[in-house]
Amino acid sequence: MEYPLTVRDFLDRATTVYADRVAVVDEPDQPAPPFGGGRITYAEMGRLARAQAANLDRMGVPVGGRVAVVSHNSARLLTSFYGVSGWGRILVPVNFRLSVPEVKYIVEQSGAEVLMVDPELRHLVEDVPCERSFVLGEDDDQLWGGDAEPAEWEGDEHATATINYTSGTTARPKGVQMTHRNLWLNATVFGWQATVSDRDVYLHTLPMFHANGWGHPFTATGVGATHVVLRKVDGTEILRRIEEHGVTYLCAAPAVVQAALDGAKTWEGEIPGRDRVRIIVAGAPPPTSTIERVRADLGWEFIQIYGLTETAPLLTMSRMRAEWDDLDPTEQARRLGRAGAPAVGVRLSIDESGEVLAQSNHNLEAYWDKPDETAAAQEGNWFHTGDGGSIDEGYLTIADRKKDVIITGGENVSSIEVEDVLMSHPAVREVAVIGIPDEKWGEMVTALVVRDGDISEDDLIAHARTSLAGYKCPKKVEFRDELVRTATGKLQKFKLRQPYWEGHERQVN
Repeated sequence: MEYPLTVRDFLDRATTVYADRVAVVDEPDQPAPPFGGGRITYAEMGRLARAQAANLDRMGVPVGGRVAVVSHNSARLLTSFYGVSGWGRILVPVNFRLSVPEVKYIVEQSGAEVLMVDPELRHLVEDVPCERSFVLGEDDDQLWGGDAEPAEWEGDEHATATINYTSGTTARPKGVQMTHRNLWLNATVFGWQATVSDRDVYLHTLPMFHANGWGHPFTATGVGATHVVLRKVDGTEILRRIEEHGVTYLCAAPAVVQAALDGAKTWEGEIPGRDRVRIIVAGAPPPTSTIERVRADLGWEFIQIYGLTETAPLLTMSRMRAEWDDLDPTEQARRLGRAGAPAVGVRLSIDESGEVLAQSNHNLEAYWDKPDETAAAQEGNWFHTGDGGSIDEGYLTIADRKKDVIITGGENVSSIEVEDVLMSHPAVREVAVIGIPDEKWGEMVTALVVRDGDISEDDLIAHARTSLAGYKCPKKVEFRDELVRTATGKLQKFKLRQPYWEGHERQVN
């Protein structure tokens, strides 16, 4: 016999086994009703998810209908993973840092019938057309009110549960279709290998929109762990939440790791979570010295993973093992800085060009409404990551990036998208956007520009901000007399990047 794997399995177990346990500790200044003054139990979370599903029934949103949400981390967003996807609809979590044109494109391209926005982003209700729009915390009666039961959904593990938009090599983002099976297997394998249990308290420093919070809205819920919400990253606040709530693990981009280390410099007393907290890092491997500081200065366990939005995301994990116990701390940190060994059920290969290929049961179903891009990404029954790397003793190391994506602060930035915006300025004749090493962000978005008129660095950055999210805008602009091209007119970005990356083992930071 066989039964469908669906994301609601995680909530159903939590409400059955841990009904009276605190499920979510929300930000204290968020609108409270009906979310219990910032704290809700798993029983209340289950009730709210069912109410949300029933209200979507009332609105006439069908199974398979898309519901977009643009929100900082919040209990309302966390509950929506179940209230929307748990009854057969498709959640479209949108990066809250995006500009109005970018959000508008995603809502239109996904065909979303409902748009929910954070109170800080209420202007999107007017600026982004959608059939039904709501402000979280202000329109809660329409989203979570009433006591009607939702129409039952039989469940289909091959149905799309979420569409997550990621910057790629084109100027337009692609919607990554994740099925219930994809998300279920990622959450369970990730949780098992990260040893997540009902004794854990999880701090959401990672945005929940980002690859569905790497799956931990499901993982932590399924084992009854408590979720602690953090809307905006601040190093001192991370340490305070760890101390106040007994946090045991968090997932983080390298910029968050640096923020915690910076916060520790001015922290009075013992660093919270020493010998208790494990921090799971991805986006780009931090330097060996940073890993050493996490382990020595903070006293936290450091775990490195590698993956993409398209892989749900877990592909590999690098975690301390018994065989390394007698190595010196620097060598241990160096090994932990590798992308890691394949997770259970993941197969990796390196093709003749050096590209990392992956097979797993949590790879994407498809790019939403983009069959050509889907076929290219899945050619030969392997997912083509676009990253270059090598495998030694079973461990993957990422060495360079084949596709023109810059990872800054853990977020993907399409260099082509930024170039298109900069080229729209009349004083720009040519431009190449590259990532250069940066201690805080991992990579700094940098524009190399040939001018065709009078323009300053500040002028170009301001121009970019009119069309792009802040994290995508260049942090640095260098003006050049020319950009060297091949005989066929193509830019060789690896040559443009080369001077900045001299002395670095990897061409990603």
